[in-house]
Amino acid sequence: MKAFKILIMILAISVALYEQVSEEKNIYIMIIAIVVFMFGMMQLSAKTPSKHNDKEE
Repeated sequence: MKAFKILIMILAISVALYEQVSEEKNIYIMIIAIVVFMFGMMQLSAKTPSKHNDKEE
């Protein structure tokens, strides 16, 4: 599942970069691609443990 999320995020960023360099920029496609990338980053970083948990114990 993690590999699938990373693949979707890479696809979203590549679509956003492609739209950025094209002649006719579609802002809605860029916004959707960035939102998908940010959502994927949020999902992946939610499983990273906080370094402040060890200090409280």
